[in-house]
Amino acid sequence: MKLSSPQKEIYAKDRLSASRAQRLAEEIAAGPVVFQVSRLMIKFGILDMLRDHREGLTLEEIVEKTRLSRYAVQVLLESSLTIGTVLLKEERFFLSKVGWFLLTNPMTRINMDFNHDVNYLGMFRLEESLLNGKPEGLKVFGTWDTIYEGLSSLPEQVQKSWFGFDHFYSDNSFPEALKIVFNRPTPTLLDVGGNTGRWALQCVAYSPDVQVTIMDLPQQLELMRQQTREIPGADRIHGHGVNLLDPEVPFPAPFSAIWMSQFLDCFSEEEVLSILSRAARSMTPETRLYIMETFWDRQHFETASYCLAQISLYFTAMANGNSKMYHSEDMFRLIDQAGLIIETIHDGVGLGHSIVTCKLK
Repeated sequence: MKLSSPQKEIYAKDRLSASRAQRLAEEIAAGPVVFQVSRLMIKFGILDMLRDHREGLTLEEIVEKTRLSRYAVQVLLESSLTIGTVLLKEERFFLSKVGWFLLTNPMTRINMDFNHDVNYLGMFRLEESLLNGKPEGLKVFGTWDTIYEGLSSLPEQVQKSWFGFDHFYSDNSFPEALKIVFNRPTPTLLDVGGNTGRWALQCVAYSPDVQVTIMDLPQQLELMRQQTREIPGADRIHGHGVNLLDPEVPFPAPFSAIWMSQFLDCFSEEEVLSILSRAARSMTPETRLYIMETFWDRQHFETASYCLAQISLYFTAMANGNSKMYHSEDMFRLIDQAGLIIETIHDGVGLGHSIVTCKLK
C-alpha cells in the first residue's frame, strides 16, 4: 500500500508523546460513552446555550434552562469537561473550540446522525461481520442480505440519516462534476445506481437536451419516481430496473456517458470488476465512464482520510459485509482489468471526491 502527502508523513511515525498516547488510548476505550454524551449535549441544547452565552453559564443556570435534573446536567458537564467540548472558568461553563465544531460543522453533525441512527446498534456485531463477510449488524433493522434492498423499509429516522449522509457528500460535488461530464457532447447518460434521482435531476437542469436513464433496483426506481414527480425535466429521466449484482445482467447501450457516483464503494472487488467489465462491454470508443469516489488515500486533509477509513466499517457491519472506501490503487487496478484505461483524474471535487474518466483500451 502506497501513500502520498500528507498521509505518507503522518502515518509513518508516532506523533504523540507518551502521555498523549495514553490519553488517546483511554478515549478509544471510552468511545461509546464519549459519543453518547456529546450527542446528548447537542440534543438537550446545552452546547447551544453555551454558544449563545459567551459570558458562560453556571451549573444552576443550565439546570434551569434545560429543565433536566441537577444530577443529569452535572454528569453531562463533568464528562464533557474531560472530553474537551466545554471549559470551566470561575464556576462558569464555556463552549470550547471542539464543542463549537461539534455543534456547528455540518459534516460533523451529518456523521454523528449517521453513526447514531444507522450504525450504532449494528456495530456490536462487527466482529461477526469480519469473520463471515456478511452485514450482521443489519439484523437490527431487518433480514435483508444488504441494506440497499431494505432502504425503503428502514425506520423513518434511519432513512433520514442514511440519505442525509449520502446526499451531503455527493451534493457538494455536483456543480463541478456537471462541468466535467458535460465538457463533451453528452446527449445520453446512464446513471448507474442513481438512487433517488438527485444526480439525474441535476443533469436535466444543466443540459436542456440530455436524456438520463437510471439503472438501479426496481424498488429504488419507485422511490426515484416519487422524488422526481412533477419536477421540471423529469420527463427526460427514465428507469431501467435490474439487479446489478447479477453477473449475467448486461448494461443497456449505447450511451454517450456512464456515471457511477459513490456507487462502486458499495461492492466487493469481485463485484466491482463484474460491474466495470459489463459497463466496458456496453461502451463504444466515444463513450466515457465517469467514476466519482472518495478515495481515502487521495484526501488533501488527513481528517478526511480518518473519516473515510471509519466509514469502511459501516459497509462491513451494516451495508453488505464486503466493501469499503477504496484505496485509489485498488480501484485503478480493477479499471485496468475490466478493459478500460484512465483518461483523466480530477481530485478535490466537492468535499474530497475524485472523478476518474475512463474509456475503452
